[in-house]
Amino acid sequence: MKLPEESVVHGSPAPASPPPAAQPQNLPALDRLLRLPACAALLDAHGHTLVANEARALLATLRAQALAGDLALGQIGADALAGALAERLQRRLQPAMRAVLNLTGTVIHTNLGRALLPQAALAHIQAMMASPNNLEYDLASGSRGDRDSIVEGLLCELTGAEAATVVNNNAAAVLLTLAALAPGKEVIVSRGELVEIGGAFRMPDVMASAGARLVEVGTTNRTHAQDYERAIGEHTALLMKVHTSNYAVQGFTSAVDEARLAPIAHARGLPLATDLGSGALIDMSAYGLPPEPTPQQMLAAGCDLVTFSGDKLLGGPQAGLIVGRKDLLTRIRKHPMKRALRMSKLPLAALEATLRLYLRPERLAQDLPTLRLLTRPLADITATAQAVLPALQAALAPRYQVQPVALQGQIGSGSLPVERLASSGLAIAPVDAKGVGRALAQLAEALRALPLPVIGRVQDDRLLLDMRCLEDAQVFIGQIGLLRLFDKR
Repeated sequence: MKLPEESVVHGSPAPASPPPAAQPQNLPALDRLLRLPACAALLDAHGHTLVANEARALLATLRAQALAGDLALGQIGADALAGALAERLQRRLQPAMRAVLNLTGTVIHTNLGRALLPQAALAHIQAMMASPNNLEYDLASGSRGDRDSIVEGLLCELTGAEAATVVNNNAAAVLLTLAALAPGKEVIVSRGELVEIGGAFRMPDVMASAGARLVEVGTTNRTHAQDYERAIGEHTALLMKVHTSNYAVQGFTSAVDEARLAPIAHARGLPLATDLGSGALIDMSAYGLPPEPTPQQMLAAGCDLVTFSGDKLLGGPQAGLIVGRKDLLTRIRKHPMKRALRMSKLPLAALEATLRLYLRPERLAQDLPTLRLLTRPLADITATAQAVLPALQAALAPRYQVQPVALQGQIGSGSLPVERLASSGLAIAPVDAKGVGRALAQLAEALRALPLPVIGRVQDDRLLLDMRCLEDAQVFIGQIGLLRLFDKR
């Protein structure tokens, strides 16, 4: 078996005599390169403009290499040039957004696109995007319609709310709610709930952007009912709860839940809003998962408005959902910002299809990918790891050892931050104790360079590949043979 050159797996071969060097004058002119028979198929497939631009860039790169003495004659033969041009075209046309294998152990990974859309949503998107549709057209009356109506009925049925609206994400839902209900007014929030989420999105900044004035009550770890009562004044517009879904305060703590806070707000004629963030529409404990508060529970507890995400535990597209009292939703819909933050037809189609899955709760764990992955049996995950193990061991020997290992994953995207999911996977470690960090970085880079990039996590001097989100082992196994690990020493 011929070993790959400069392989970090197999070591480096003995140095050979350098091949003859090419000179700049040995390079063909652009028109001559394009007339090569091997380039004819490229021109037919891609057209003259793109092929010529990439050919020109290729020749410029090769000319610079020749001037530096780094270009071999064998690199400028007709077949080599055509092949290099084909590779440039392939790279140029490769989308920036690509599918990857999420082997990080975090199911709803913010950096990897969060929730996977169910097949029903994908099918509905394709059907609606390929044809005119009734996005804002009432088929019954033949007049202009409201895009909110596509999902409002479903949201009200599933949550028990009087009314509902949707915007492009939950941050927008919070911003719009505050802008519509509390401009120039005070909003009371516990100091322990002034969260910061990804991208330096901070609740105080959101309130300022919405034109509301933040009134902090309590302390970081303890807030009491009387703190809210004392803070209410003539300029108060809203009491607000924020679910601390992306961190946990433990120990000597106290908080006022929605059921206790609602009567305080209503006694003073004020609405109570709660931002749930994570967006669970079902009792997660019924599926053996840690519980998360649901919009249904918050509305039953007396909340007037609830905001939550569509692409987290709900398992749909990016969206911000607002449910609650009809009169408050009417004010929110009429705010000018609503149009700027509205959902487009693509995610709205996905959201409708996803919500319809909840009408069949007995099939939800099967039809909703997020729930299916979160509840995947440990035995199945372990079996996937065992299936991948032999091929990966063969590809990485002798420089790396691969071992099956029990792992602890997490839900992700700010949901249940301290809870862990028992999982299984593979741990990869360099055999040589020297240069462990570099060796793991090279391996991680090589895995990301596969046609379907593989994303794991480095921990305790090992690269861990958690198999919870890999439902088909052959998807990974089939490309292991393409793994190339080049030593950059």
